Order: sequence, then structure tokens, then C-alpha cells
Amino acid sequence: MNKRLIKLLFLFCVGLMACSENEGPKTGPSNIYFPPLSGNTWESLDPKILNWNIQELDRLDELLESNGTRAFILLKNGKIVREVYFGLRLTGNQPFDQNSLWYWASAGKTLTATLIGLAQEEGKLTITESSSKYLGEGWTSMSLDQEKKITIWHQLTMTSGLDENVGNRDDYTPINLKYLADPGSRWAYHNAPYTLLDKVIEGATGSSFSNYFNQKLGMRIGMTGSWQKLGFNNVFFSNARSMARFGLLLLAEGVWDGQPIIKDTKYLREMINSSQDLNKSYGYLWWLNGKPSFMLPIIQNVFQGSWAPNAPNDMFCGLGKDGQYVCVVPSLDLVLVRMGENPDQSLVPLMYLDEIWQQLNKIFPEN
Repeated sequence: MNKRLIKLLFLFCVGLMACSENEGPKTGPSNIYFPPLSGNTWESLDPKILNWNIQELDRLDELLESNGTRAFILLKNGKIVREVYFGLRLTGNQPFDQNSLWYWASAGKTLTATLIGLAQEEGKLTITESSSKYLGEGWTSMSLDQEKKITIWHQLTMTSGLDENVGNRDDYTPINLKYLADPGSRWAYHNAPYTLLDKVIEGATGSSFSNYFNQKLGMRIGMTGSWQKLGFNNVFFSNARSMARFGLLLLAEGVWDGQPIIKDTKYLREMINSSQDLNKSYGYLWWLNGKPSFMLPIIQNVFQGSWAPNAPNDMFCGLGKDGQYVCVVPSLDLVLVRMGENPDQSLVPLMYLDEIWQQLNKIFPEN
């Protein structure tokens, strides 16, 4: 073999290694359908072709309707297998339908986590940097030395060490951001430091949070909706199909119809895997199923086992107040979306999601 050919082979192998380390495949899984970026066209798939149990599927509709669901979507390989709507819109006296808007609540945290990754991908920030670099000094009531130890990574993983036992856990004014433990030593579900990631993104990119979302994520996958301030919280409102589009992007490993949206596959893997050992069921603002233990909002107990034992172990979800769910199950090529009222009065209705999966297991054919 001549020297020129050896050199070309060497350069080819180096290029392959570089791509696999940083960006991974450019086209994503080849069997996934993507709806057009605009309009209402979205291909469907007959559940009978999948050998799903239609009677049990109808019983699922009954379960959903009886627990305040407004919208429910199941995608298989990107195609709609089930899409149902119940009840009335948030405003007016009109039936809830495909175009109706609903709040994502904390399921929208997953959008923020994705934007942080995109900003890091662009070189605008690094998640190991001190949050003070973008929030300025004095964003907490702690000493500057204590404050500088909190990084973007701590905000993403709910391990800031800030005391959540304050009058308003959503209040991110400095007087309510107090030292309780060293960053990284304690997991606690705390909205205030999470919400400040909006300002981290704005400080790093020089763009408003909503504009950065639209330009880097929303418009690129055909999402519609808007961010609205509700008290201290910044909440995303959209129709159910926009939530399904976001889930589909994650099912397709960050690629939309051959176009890479999330190029940094290393960050993508970190985002949807255990981010720390305190709560193994939490990634970067994503909830992870199938882990050996989990923690819940408010309380500090560690529970053994999976929080959704009836669901597949590889499921990862954006979970929000009142049962807003966007769940991705790679092993089944599924995306599940649920919007609606609180089914059981819990802060994050995990048990209801597990109940949905208990019914889904009766629908799917046995392997």
C-alpha cells in the first residue's frame, strides 16, 4: 500500500472519530417521519396495523377524560397513532382541540435545558462556569465567594445548595436565595435558581430568552407558542402538537428531518442521563425512569426503585404541575404527550403517568 493511500485512510479515520465524539450522526434515525414545519399535515398510523388492542385503547380514553385531560397524543416513529381532546379551552366556552393552547408548567424546563446546550454548542457559555459570570455579583444574599461556587451545571441539576424552604420557592430575588449547603452536595427541586437560567441565556447570548428559543429551537422544528410570565415563573404555552414536535426531536436524537438541531451529542446524552448521584432519576431538568432510586419535589427522602414501574426503563420525561407530560421512549419509538388538569392533586402527578402506562401495557401487543 503506497504512502499516499495510507495517509488518506488515516485522515478519514481521524475525521470519523471527530464526528462521533462531537456531533454523531447528521441524519438521525432513518425510519422516523417528520411533519412539515407549517400547516396541520401530520401523517397517522392505524393502531390496527400495529396490532394494538382497540378496546383497551378506548378504555384509555375513558381514563384520560375522567381525570381532567385536555389533550393526549401518541406518536409511533413520528406518526400519530392516537390524538384525542377533551373538555374546554382555557378561555371562552369552546371545545379543546388541535389548535388550543395550554401551559407546559415545569415540563417546559426541558426546553430551557435544551437551550443551554445550544448556547454551549455555539460557544456562548460553558455549563461548568460560575453562574455569576452571567447573572452578575449579588444575585443571591450569600457572600460573593459562596455565590461564585454555584455553576450553570448546579442550576441544571437542582443542586445549587440554595435554601428552598422560603416563603415563595419561585421568588428569585436575592433576599430569598440563601445558603443552605455547598453546591453539588444536596438535591432539591427549587424553581427560583432554575428560572434564573433564562437570564443566564440572555447574558450569554445577548438575545432575549424568547427570541433565542424561537430562532434556535422553536421555528426550526415547527413549534408554535409563547413564553408568558406568571408571577416569577416563565411558562411556555402551546398546542399539544408543538409539545409532540419537541418530543419527536428528542426521539430522533436531536435531528429534525435530516437537519441537526442539537449537534452536541455529548451534551444530549448528559441531559437525558443521571446527572448526579443524589437523585439518580434526574438529568438536566429531565426526569428519568428505570433508575435504582428517585427523589420527589418538596421532600428529601430517597425512594428505591423506579418512579414509574409500569413504564419502560428507558423513558425520559418533561414533567409539570397538573400532569403536563412530554415523554420519550426510544425502545418503543414512542412519544407521549398529555396536557390537562391535575388528576390527583399531587405537585407532579407521577402516579397518574404510571397508571396511564399500566393501561398502555394492555394495548400494546406482547413481544
